[in-house]
Amino acid sequence: ANGYYYSVWAKCIHSSHDLSDMVYIDNYIFNKDVHIQFNSTVGEYVGYTEHGVYNARNWNSDPNLLQQERAEVERYCKHNAEIRQSAIADKS
Repeated sequence: ANGYYYSVWAKCIHSSHDLSDMVYIDNYIFNKDVHIQFNSTVGEYVGYTEHGVYNARNWNSDPNLLQQERAEVERYCKHNAEIRQSAIADKS
């Protein structure tokens, strides 16, 4: 455990049954600290460290990458939430 820790966590947050308040968050974590994050509410990357700010600037300059991340709310979050909701509803 003398090395470095790097991970990427994507999560979807919502509280309504119609999924209208769905938010997609994509965290890039280095040594247990988020250094860059995409939040679908903000619509672009935000850097929290010097390296994260540098990467956010570069990634935000790529319209294809931003379009892909913004589409994750529909493709990934809402799709999977609908599957889970129907599985739960079918059990009751």
